[in-house]
Amino acid sequence: MAEPFLRMVQISKRYPGVQALDNVNLDAYPGEALALLGANGAGKSTLMNVLGGVVRPDTGQILIGGAPQEIHSPLAAAQHGIAFVHQEMLMLPTLTVAENLFITSFPTRHGFIDRADMLRRSSQVLARLGCHFTPDTRVQQLSTGDRQMIEIGRALLSDPSIIIFDEPTSSLTSRERDRLFGVIRNLKQDGVTIIYISHFLDEPFTICERVTVLRGGTTVGDGAIGELNHDDIVRMMIGSAEVSELAERRETVTGEPVLQVEGLRRTGVLQDITFTLHRGEILGLWGLLGSGRSEVARSLVGLDPIDGGQIQLAVDGVMRPVIPREAQQWIGMITEDRRNEGLLLPMSVRENMSLANLLQLRNRWRLVDGHRETALAQQFVERLHIKVSSILQPVRTLSGGNQQKVVVGRWLERNPPIYIMDEPTRGLDVGAKAEIRDIVYELAANGAAILVIASEIEEMMAFADRFLVMNRGAIVREFGKDVSKDALMAAAAGATGAAMGKAVSA
Repeated sequence: MAEPFLRMVQISKRYPGVQALDNVNLDAYPGEALALLGANGAGKSTLMNVLGGVVRPDTGQILIGGAPQEIHSPLAAAQHGIAFVHQEMLMLPTLTVAENLFITSFPTRHGFIDRADMLRRSSQVLARLGCHFTPDTRVQQLSTGDRQMIEIGRALLSDPSIIIFDEPTSSLTSRERDRLFGVIRNLKQDGVTIIYISHFLDEPFTICERVTVLRGGTTVGDGAIGELNHDDIVRMMIGSAEVSELAERRETVTGEPVLQVEGLRRTGVLQDITFTLHRGEILGLWGLLGSGRSEVARSLVGLDPIDGGQIQLAVDGVMRPVIPREAQQWIGMITEDRRNEGLLLPMSVRENMSLANLLQLRNRWRLVDGHRETALAQQFVERLHIKVSSILQPVRTLSGGNQQKVVVGRWLERNPPIYIMDEPTRGLDVGAKAEIRDIVYELAANGAAILVIASEIEEMMAFADRFLVMNRGAIVREFGKDVSKDALMAAAAGATGAAMGKAVSA
């Protein structure tokens, strides 16, 4: 077998109170995709930040092409042929594709931006990726999948020998994911070394040749992906093979209506949205990407405008109409976009967790009681197993999964009667997903009404008592909890008549 193109040997990094990496080893070969897996907080991001020159290790060595390298900055990493494709796509939507591709390094000629060179090189990259849009297209006109291609194209401009893909499919449809995998296969044929990070455990078996698993900042396993199965990966990630991705649903008894929506509409976005949510119920809102799921959730709490319709809430046991902004008093909203809408990234974990509960944390001088704020934040950090060195740690320094747990913890502090959870388990590992599901079940058992949106159909089916299926901005079907996956998918895709009947009977 060929020698590894990339070797990370005995890498260690310690932060105050936390051993983030402890003698981690990683080997990656040219022309292969290496899956880097681990639970939230296992050390994956820290290890890749070491490789990318963002974090300096305390000990250890990096070898590229057999030669030891000192990588002390992102610029040095780029000079050594290392590129990132980030989970959170960094785009300026009002600029063109070409401008976004070169946003950090515009080509110049005689002191001015060389637009001809920029367009020529952009066209070459887009052709390599099989993109059908042009360099002068505005990014705001593109789908999420096309924007992901721009992120990859930005990485390819430097002609890298190592590309790190960090959760690249978290916002993609299945068709866009297949397209991405095609690009990765072409990169491997060109001899590029791929490091692939994902919480979707089926993906490494599709696109990767080898796997390295981290747990608690150490390397706990590696080998050929073909010699392992799903349970082997889970056992290495969390130390047990007993955690099921589909936790057993606890039986709950639903009660009286607490939310009634009638005729909610917005031109070109939502059509006659009508449904009822009951006390103790977990209602799943399912549909393909772009079906209007998130738009319903955002409209209910006034984040998006509506043209008409009525929202009624049970206030002191009596149903009464409310405007969306007013509904925020009774609804806890876990947004799908945690970085831009769910968190204040420069602020601490403690401050982010208390944002929805500030009025209740006031002292007699009407100031936030710091002791109560600290105690409450610490309680939910421990309950959700959020990996932090301190609750005063800036939330931007946490992994994506732990950031998501902070958003969930904020609303658990508030304890509203109604929760809207848009992608509550996005970016979480299998163990953390089970923890969130257990919390959702507990909330429902205690009488909370919960509206859940999830892109993973298995995840949705594990959560819900009842399903509403959306297609093109309208609710097209309603199902009970015993519905099949095929029936949900058929309804979401707009199947009708005989095709729908076959799916339901499957």
